[in-house]
Amino acid sequence: MSPEHSFPLRNGVLHAEDIPLPELADRYGTPLYVYSRAALQTAWQRYERAVAGRSALICFGVKANSNLAVLHEFQRMGAGFDIVSGGELARVLAAGARADRVVFSGVGKQSWEIREAITAGIKCFNVESAAELDRLADIAHEMGVVAPISLRVNPDVDARTHPYISTGLKENKFGVDIHQAPSLYRQALQHASLKIVGVDCHIGSQITDIAPYLDALEKLLTLIDRLIDDGIRLEHLDLGGGLGIRYADETPPEPADLLDPVFLRLAAHGLGHLQVVLEPGRSLVGNAGVLLTRVEYLKRTEARNFAIVDAAMNDLMRPALYEAWHGVVPVEARASTPTETWDVVGPICESGDWLARNRALPLEQGDLLAILSAGAYGFSMSSQYNTRPRAAEVLVDGQDSYLVRPRESTRALFASERIPKR
Repeated sequence: MSPEHSFPLRNGVLHAEDIPLPELADRYGTPLYVYSRAALQTAWQRYERAVAGRSALICFGVKANSNLAVLHEFQRMGAGFDIVSGGELARVLAAGARADRVVFSGVGKQSWEIREAITAGIKCFNVESAAELDRLADIAHEMGVVAPISLRVNPDVDARTHPYISTGLKENKFGVDIHQAPSLYRQALQHASLKIVGVDCHIGSQITDIAPYLDALEKLLTLIDRLIDDGIRLEHLDLGGGLGIRYADETPPEPADLLDPVFLRLAAHGLGHLQVVLEPGRSLVGNAGVLLTRVEYLKRTEARNFAIVDAAMNDLMRPALYEAWHGVVPVEARASTPTETWDVVGPICESGDWLARNRALPLEQGDLLAILSAGAYGFSMSSQYNTRPRAAEVLVDGQDSYLVRPRESTRALFASERIPKR
């Protein structure tokens, strides 16, 4: 699904479903994150069709977009959730999620987070180290419960994506070396407070080729054979998330392109009884959101032209962090303005504060721009750097819009701070 499906151009004006984006900017101000409910539903239905009639659980990767309205939308449609913190657990429960459809990933689970998750009754802990396994066993024993676990194994598979979002290579911090996994599973068997329920793997993000997934699957099947020989029976196989979206000219696979060969391979291997768990994030929300920003100044220099906008790296971190590419389009067509090449930059006092570089755009001061494909890792990675209030978030449904997170006030940013009396 491309951004144009969710945010169409009508009569020269970009819309969110049936609402012209200038109306939203005037009503809620900028910078402004705008999400399309129809786009969320369409993205979810692609996964729903891919698993129809099969034993599967689609867990939305909460870190991609943790707004309660977005989480509630997925909960309403039947999603489970993949969390990586105690805070995300609190969010999904507040959004109405069933705890037994929540998997808990992450390399650094703190004791309080483990206790909260056990108390809630989550589906599974994805354990990422021997030390975590011991801590989880001790806490479950203290609480008098049996904690469900899988091991997140690192298959040393190259996902062919940006190194910052590649997670399945042996030099990455994530997971347990797949060659060491059998001994750690055997160790888990010795803990009466642990119940082995699955095996987990996640190789990266923004993946546009299913071959790395299938490479990882073959390694997991070999591991599962070893576990069966050790008397370990699994209930599910978690292949993680990571399917990419179209930012520019990518052609990412459909969920069915991945899942069809996975189900076939499991059946051929005699493992058709395993529930397949997936943890998509970006592919469910990435193209369901845009970031609206207004041009404050146009600055022409001998080396470059700068369009200085009111959004910044604190609002959308991906370009500064990954040199990520986002489409940038004027919200209203302006045929009378000459097209020039611009760097779209923010007001933060950092040279890394840019949103787009070398873009051919017809711009005038005061123009409204849409940063496309901003529904994933946009607001969820935003900060208050330079004491900048974080943007508001709006959910659009047809002709209706809902303010699902108000813009922060400047005073609220330091309201909890204290100056010592002496």
